Amino acid sequence: MTLRHAPVMLGALAVLALASVGCATKKHVREAIAPVQNQVNQTQSQLTQTQGQVSSLQKQTDEQKQAIGDLDRQVATADEKATDAAKKAAEAAEAAAKANAAATEAGQRAETANNNAQQAQQGVTRIEQNINNYKLMTTEQVYFGFNQSALSKAEQAKLDETAQKIGGLKNYVVEVAGYADRTGDKTYNRELSRKRADAVVHYLAVQHSIPLRSIRELGVGSDFPEADNKTAAARKENRRVDVRIYTLDLGGRESADLR
Repeated sequence: MTLRHAPVMLGALAVLALASVGCATKKHVREAIAPVQNQVNQTQSQLTQTQGQVSSLQKQTDEQKQAIGDLDRQVATADEKATDAAKKAAEAAEAAAKANAAATEAGQRAETANNNAQQAQQGVTRIEQNINNYKLMTTEQVYFGFNQSALSKAEQAKLDETAQKIGGLKNYVVEVAGYADRTGDKTYNRELSRKRADAVVHYLAVQHSIPLRSIRELGVGSDFPEADNKTAAARKENRRVDVRIYTLDLGGRESADLR
């Protein structure tokens, strides 16, 4: 090699040296940066996972909020239904209490009615036991207008006198038999005769407080053997109610004579 080529060689060597130094520097940098880059990549991956977890948690939180809202609405609806049910239960309990009170009162009335019926039946039994000892003391005939069942003032006066006579008796039976003439339908006449008898019984019981247990009533109608309906006078005579009073006669101890 000549001196003339020495600078060229030195330059080449310098370039090679610089190239070698540059390559070594880049490798060193890469080696130094590689762990940091890996850490950055791991951190980025973890950040991405964390963001995914945060997003999932946010979604779960939103779903839970919605579920809580739905639950709150369901609780509010259930509470409203429970309040309504409690109100209805209270109303039902009140109605049941009223019904129970009414039933108790009805039972007491039924018991009272049963006792009264038993007493009346005992009275009837005593009367039936002594029926052969009851004697007819008097008969009062009360008359009615054609197709009428209302008492006139004159007939009411007759019943007033009869009631005064009954007031002095202790053991008696009043027999009330209603009649009608044969004009018209038999069924209608029977009903009309019953209404006439009802009018007499009502007057004696209400106006003069004669006990119903002492009264026997029958609507005979127009079918009775002795009826004579051929004349107007006979038919007028048949539009009547017979009031017969029987008194208990035990060896003459009931001595009132109403005739």
